[in-house]
Amino acid sequence: MAYISMGEAHRRITDYLNRFSDSIFSQDALSLKQLISISSNSSSLLSLADALNVFQDANRLVKQSDRFSQFGEIVVPLLRCLQNYRINRLAEAYNSFEKSANAFLQEFRNWESAWAMEALYAIAYEIRVLAEMADRELASLGKTPEKLKAAGSFLMKMFGALAGKGPKRIGALNVTCQLFKVYFKLGTVNLCRSVIRSIETAKIFDFEEFPVRDKVTYMYYTGRLEVYNENFLAADQKLEYALVYCNPRSEGNIRMILKYLIPVKLSLGIIPKSWLLEKHNLGEYHDIVLALKRGDLRLLRRALQEHEDQFLRSGVYLVLEKLELQVYQRLVKKIYIIQKQKDPSKAHQVKLDVIVKALRWLEMDMDVDEVECIMAILIYKNLMKGYFAHKSKVVVLSKQDPFPKLNGKPVNS
Repeated sequence: MAYISMGEAHRRITDYLNRFSDSIFSQDALSLKQLISISSNSSSLLSLADALNVFQDANRLVKQSDRFSQFGEIVVPLLRCLQNYRINRLAEAYNSFEKSANAFLQEFRNWESAWAMEALYAIAYEIRVLAEMADRELASLGKTPEKLKAAGSFLMKMFGALAGKGPKRIGALNVTCQLFKVYFKLGTVNLCRSVIRSIETAKIFDFEEFPVRDKVTYMYYTGRLEVYNENFLAADQKLEYALVYCNPRSEGNIRMILKYLIPVKLSLGIIPKSWLLEKHNLGEYHDIVLALKRGDLRLLRRALQEHEDQFLRSGVYLVLEKLELQVYQRLVKKIYIIQKQKDPSKAHQVKLDVIVKALRWLEMDMDVDEVECIMAILIYKNLMKGYFAHKSKVVVLSKQDPFPKLNGKPVNS
């Protein structure tokens, strides 16, 4: 940090206070947003923080001016937050920001119009980001990380302030998305349900009124919830919406959506093109897709093992593991096609011994009884039409459409 004189520090702080009050008096939400975006690390805020660490009596400047003092409950803790943030005292920075945010929310409730919505969005974002930083600091010190949970409580309070009738309700979806991020981070996704009910069942909300960016984020997180609940048709609809309306320049966001949409599509029998995986750097799905095309159980299990940590973190491992049934179906179908080329009249009679040999060639050691059990499941799940001739250990396939396509429906739907 370069040397700052007391006079220069005083000037920077006074300039900030003037800009802060001007943005409120002129109802300039974008300017206000820049002044409260602590984690943006903007040069102006960092230089202000340096000034605060030189001039230690900023509170006096606020109290001495009628112009500044009316916003004192917002701006004093905000300055303290910035000061602590600059010297990496993150838990204290979060505590101060929450005090400022509470005071701002109280003012926001009193304003008739929704002019400050962009500033409120910034507060919702900052409260979450600062809480995450503070919790990492607390964990590194051997203390209990508790700030993100507190941020969730504050965001619920903010949601309540927006959920009434009037123009302010347009901000409810943005705050909901920040809440989702908190709940997913904390592993308390069950708490999302009450917020979802408020958005999707309340007559005061018209989903189409919300900004596109918020609708995309909302559909992404609710789509992920449907994946966890194995509601693949609903997940497909929501994630597809998020993909279609996502900003095409937001490559990172598109990739995040596809990380969940691809397993959902695979579960519905829809295989993505190779170029899509390459374009969006989703190579972890390459062998999964190849295994489905080939009917190669060994390749599927190897791919699951290789990327196990990644799939578990994403929450899609169990979804991908259940693709085994489709791989078995594809393997039997390949055997059927080969037999049809050799002897069309007997193609629909597939001996279990032949399937056992094919699996052993893939280094999958299964006996006839295990294979018979798997074939029974395929028939039950409507992945294969036919019946068993138990005495001769043969699967007799239907001559009409023996391998029904899923056509965008979940297995056994």
